[in-house]
Amino acid sequence: MKELKFEELSTAQKLGMVMAGIIRPLKPSDKKIYGEFDDNLEYTLELIRNHSLGAVWVPTVIDRRDEAIAKIKEAADYPILIFTDAESGLGDHLIGRHNAIGMADSEELAYTFGKVTAITARQMGYNVVCAPILDMQNAWGACGTNIRSLGCDKYRVTELAKAEARGLRDGGVLRVGKHYPGGDNPLRLDSHMAESYSELTEEALLNYYLYPYLELHKEGLLDGIMTSHKKFVNIDPDYPVSLSKKAIGIIREQGFDGFAITDALDMMGIKAKFGDTRAKGMCIEAGNEFILPWFSSKKAYDDLTDCYNEGIITDERLDEAVRRVLAAQHKVYEMEPKFTEYTDEDIAKFDRINRDSVYARTDDGLEVSIPRDKKHFFVVMAHNESDLSDFGKVSVDTFTNGWYYPVKIAEKLKELFPESAVCPIYQFPTNHQNCRVLQSSIGYDDVIFITFAEAPAYAGADNFTQRIQSLMFAMQMTNRISTVVHFGNPFVLEEIPHIPRLIIGGVSTANIDAALDVLAGKHTAKGRLTYDVNFK
Repeated sequence: MKELKFEELSTAQKLGMVMAGIIRPLKPSDKKIYGEFDDNLEYTLELIRNHSLGAVWVPTVIDRRDEAIAKIKEAADYPILIFTDAESGLGDHLIGRHNAIGMADSEELAYTFGKVTAITARQMGYNVVCAPILDMQNAWGACGTNIRSLGCDKYRVTELAKAEARGLRDGGVLRVGKHYPGGDNPLRLDSHMAESYSELTEEALLNYYLYPYLELHKEGLLDGIMTSHKKFVNIDPDYPVSLSKKAIGIIREQGFDGFAITDALDMMGIKAKFGDTRAKGMCIEAGNEFILPWFSSKKAYDDLTDCYNEGIITDERLDEAVRRVLAAQHKVYEMEPKFTEYTDEDIAKFDRINRDSVYARTDDGLEVSIPRDKKHFFVVMAHNESDLSDFGKVSVDTFTNGWYYPVKIAEKLKELFPESAVCPIYQFPTNHQNCRVLQSSIGYDDVIFITFAEAPAYAGADNFTQRIQSLMFAMQMTNRISTVVHFGNPFVLEEIPHIPRLIIGGVSTANIDAALDVLAGKHTAKGRLTYDVNFK
């Protein structure tokens, strides 16, 4: 293993240094444009052998991940950066989206999360983790922005993020805060679908949204940032942050000298307005050290070469970016993890995050748990893609790699509450499903809804459908709903009638189990709600 020297790199090599080669499987329609998995992997490896690639992004959930990382490490005789996302953990160690750390509200647990995640990442072959999430948003968001953040109190978010970053450092990975610079999203636009925007000023960013970034930077806990595709019209009316010198320059003026990597460039927040080719060069010229193309390494490299030849990327900016890339590689070269294995105590603490992050709110005098020997009628929301024709036989989760399974929830409810009944219902229920819920629930002691709102990419803004809301309002005309157990974005609960008992968990199977145990009185709700939600 050796470090590359800036003086020995050609322009062609430098252009490869400012991209994260991408290794991921493609849909059949994409393969016509971007080629086969093996072809893309081999091209990426050839760039590495030629010292023409600064980083590789390998998603954790793809098939043949281990094979790809092994080949990358075999081909690289320099400390190439190997990126992945890990905002909710990795492998077998996952928490309820990122906000579980905020709701558990423990620096000790935040540190443990970082430590376990980093050790797992290194065992998988990664040396850079895109975490912690530093977005703060005390309002409705899109693409799960609010449920992914640590909260809205800038001081508390900063302390939790510092603890997490220390754990990541001690476990031996570089840290990338995202999504710079944060900010609000008044139209609740998902950047995967369109360019989102904010009217915040530079002063507002510095006073609030950038506070965690700058505090982590002061303590040497921030190696990089991921730039968002949001436009701040009062800072740069023409370009989103990932393409804006003005916006990226704000944190540079505060002394930050780490690298910047774009968010994925396949998003419509970039492609719909700036195209697929020129945007890559514009991102580098604006101040990013890496582009994240998300599809083909070959197309990304060819596009950067075209942008350089057209003068979109200047030599001065390219050299500045490459020097920062080499500085990050130097950190990896010198990195010596404080911990290389986690202990049983670490895993026990990690698991506490899911249990201790469950939040409960009840009317005065009402117990959080419900009697296990009473007759409750549970209404379990399911994805519209689920097959409910033979409930108990088919269970699918099409959105988020497997966390919410209505059938498994029903099985646990029947185990915890043997005298009760369970009825599934779609997010957008049919009239027959609504009728069945209304008619079948008569004669039971109360009705309990199990709901979720996860806001995955390309799903747009989050909310319950009007049909679900209408059903809840109808049932509350006679006070039949005693409880809602909800997972994910809590702001959707603002749109439903007053419910005497609310239990809120995160987006993970472990959070579901913990929340149902709270409902059954087997566990105490210890979580803190990190947002100002206006419950009725």
